[in-house]
Amino acid sequence: MARVAVCPGSFDPVTLGHIDVVRRARAMFDEVVVAVGVNAGKTPLLDADTRVELFARAVADQPGVRVVRMPGLLADLCREVGASAIVKGLRGGADFDAEHPMALMNRHLSGVDTVFVVGDPGLAHIASSMVRDVARHGGRIDDLVPDGVAAAVRDALSTQGESR
Repeated sequence: MARVAVCPGSFDPVTLGHIDVVRRARAMFDEVVVAVGVNAGKTPLLDADTRVELFARAVADQPGVRVVRMPGLLADLCREVGASAIVKGLRGGADFDAEHPMALMNRHLSGVDTVFVVGDPGLAHIASSMVRDVARHGGRIDDLVPDGVAAAVRDALSTQGESR
């Protein structure tokens, strides 16, 4: 039986840090399902379909990784795909503090434990929110995101009238 992990997030936009976590997860599991979700507390820059497409392109060379849209609860998706684990990346203690209660709730709802993966320290400064902020102020983000993502971010900002 294949060991399946779900790697959830809003990925707005996908960063090199996200790709690193998925690569590390794939080394531990037979299949990694990247679940692009919608966070009700956030207004996304990129729509969910664009985020799915960008992430799928970024991992196209990684066998055993697929990207799906997660319309509802993570616990429901875990049951649907037969996940044995949820994988979340940690950059530091603040990430653990935020992720810990979610891990407990997901275990309560689905019986699936969360595996925390410490990402590459060279990428620890990269967060989607900071990438969006740098881009909003005209900064270069090409070295923080996979190929094609910077252009999608610039296009979205241009459409929203936010770029310089």
